Amino acid sequence: MKLTKGERTTVPTSLLTVVLSWRSSHAVRAQAVLVAEHGRARSDRDFVWFDAPRHVSQAVTLDREPAAGTARLSVSLPRTGPDIAGIIVIGSVDEGPAIEPEDTARPSPGAAAPGRGSAGSGRGFAGVDGLTLTVFDHDSPVVSYPVAVADAAAALVLGEFARAEGRWEFRSLADAGVSLAGLVREFGVRIDPAHTFRAEPRRTPPPPDPERADWHPDPRDPARLRWWDGTTWTASTRPVVVRDARHCPRCGAPRKGLLGAAAGLLGSASLCRECATETAEYLRGWRQRAERVLRVPGPREDRVAPAGAADGDWEALWTELRFQRIERAVAVDPLRPVAGAHLERVVAFTLADGVVEQSDLDSFEDIAGELSLSDPRIEELRRRLHRGRLLTRLRSGELPHQPATGLHLDPDERVHLNLPAVHVRQLARGPKRTEGRLIVSNRKLRFTGPDTGIEMPWARVVSVTPAAGRIEISATSARGGAILELADPDYAAAAMEGALRVAKRLALTPGRRDTRSVPPDVKAVVWQRDGGRCVECGDTHYLEFDHIIPISRGGATSPANLQILCRACNRTKGAHI
Repeated sequence: MKLTKGERTTVPTSLLTVVLSWRSSHAVRAQAVLVAEHGRARSDRDFVWFDAPRHVSQAVTLDREPAAGTARLSVSLPRTGPDIAGIIVIGSVDEGPAIEPEDTARPSPGAAAPGRGSAGSGRGFAGVDGLTLTVFDHDSPVVSYPVAVADAAAALVLGEFARAEGRWEFRSLADAGVSLAGLVREFGVRIDPAHTFRAEPRRTPPPPDPERADWHPDPRDPARLRWWDGTTWTASTRPVVVRDARHCPRCGAPRKGLLGAAAGLLGSASLCRECATETAEYLRGWRQRAERVLRVPGPREDRVAPAGAADGDWEALWTELRFQRIERAVAVDPLRPVAGAHLERVVAFTLADGVVEQSDLDSFEDIAGELSLSDPRIEELRRRLHRGRLLTRLRSGELPHQPATGLHLDPDERVHLNLPAVHVRQLARGPKRTEGRLIVSNRKLRFTGPDTGIEMPWARVVSVTPAAGRIEISATSARGGAILELADPDYAAAAMEGALRVAKRLALTPGRRDTRSVPPDVKAVVWQRDGGRCVECGDTHYLEFDHIIPISRGGATSPANLQILCRACNRTKGAHI
């Protein structure tokens, strides 16, 4: 909506952007004053300008680096308190080095502003070409106000946001003032007459890695370090530390007496007594927060963590260490045993139902990478997770393709497995074992041996179950099923299950996968009951959830039928009860 001077219109009660734009080379600035019912500011803090660019309530924020030929204010109307009745938008032309102190009289039309230089041609707003105020709601303009000013005024009240019966209105104005100081003083704002109102000639450049919060040489004082918080330079500074054995590597204080001489001779990099005490005290709280971050539930819903587990992330923790100038290794070393035990638990919980997602691998690698965990125990846990992920992909239908050399197949048949296997037949005189090859394709399951052969279309296969180093195949064919022994029965069974699911369009024994899934609360109960260790040998490494009575024999997935075993004890038990 386009306004002329004195008109008003309703505006959305939301986050708005006020943009001043012009076509000349003048330096126009935007300011705002938050006023109460009596039309005056409650304190000097209600004045938002270059040296105070953000109101304490966050209701008004000044963009100190707008695009050329513009000035911008962000106005968040929902953040205004109930005692704020209006927001006055003020524009000023920078024509001199400082705010003028005491001139409060309004100039007559055509009068020149006193005491001004010629940085903006000396004519105030009369020389500004094409000045327009636009109010945006997100990216959509809601108010446009072309400001026509003939006065040589250095400051103008351009408009006002005002409450009106539960809503907000914007009123277009062009009330002139002889100076910015004089104008804002009329709203109850006092400015130190000696205060210089001058923008920085250029923006202080960011450090080489602007996304990382860290200490860097102060661009204004190379003898000091200044804290960069990842967005801007802060007021936190500290002296540059002398890097030698005679000084504390943290605070830079020189070592005294015999201790300093000994440190110089031995090349010691230990902290001084004050820094050692301060660091130890700080790390006690830091490590508690780090342990809570360790226990944050990951993307999988079956990850169980204690209530109120964490409040932060790794990058925030590392940033705290950098701010305190504490080496990461000093903080991390005591965490590694806790992290190893936590990863052991995570892997056991993840593998309990045989489903490993990529997010599980990513979460594992995040923790191992952040804490630099690389011992053989961690490598074995990583291998188990990758193995579980491979089997999960096979069961979901992501199957390998093998060459079909020497095989007579149907034209559209593709081979997924071609492995040596042993077919076991239970005869009256005992089991008969026949060596041959297992061939799994997208159409059929085949076993070929010197004196026997099996061929089962997937339509007749009911289930594929690995048990005690074998694969038991249930089918509706005349021979029933089959029992096969392979070097890696879990891999072969997963591929066969994936082929079966694809052939039956995922209609594999409804509910079967759910019966193997262990609910999160059941995992937590069993882990707590068994103390996070093998119930047979007491080991705390390579732990697995075991069904005491196997599912294949009717065992339930319940706390009473589950126990924690290490991998060795679980393999020894097999499918026995």
